[in-house]
Amino acid sequence: MRSPFNGIRNVALTAAVILAAGTAAYAHHGWSRTQDGFFELKGKITAIYIGNPHATLDVDAEGEAWRVEMAPPSRTIAAGFTEEVAKVGDEVTAIGNRSVEASEKRMKAVRLIVGGKTYDVYPDRVPPA
Repeated sequence: MRSPFNGIRNVALTAAVILAAGTAAYAHHGWSRTQDGFFELKGKITAIYIGNPHATLDVDAEGEAWRVEMAPPSRTIAAGFTEEVAKVGDEVTAIGNRSVEASEKRMKAVRLIVGGKTYDVYPDRVPPA
């Protein structure tokens, strides 16, 4: 005879998998959580992270701490942006789309300019010249 707990366990396991997938999808939100139109941020780099799920820069822009998300590491590195091309204290210009939450100091960059060199981490999304 089958135990009624098998069915409950299966339902609980299925619910946990769905919840985990939804959480991962929210964390990896792509462009849906950004505003339309391009935004430019200038400031000094305070931290560099080239890792999953996205490479990031922390930037001090006129005393405000911003998080600049880039592409996943492989794409960011393929664009030429590595931890060796920029360092904490360097001036950076980030062009991309800012968070839909106006109070959130976060943007998703398509282009970075550091030391006069341009890095298009999402070349297919770069604004027309």
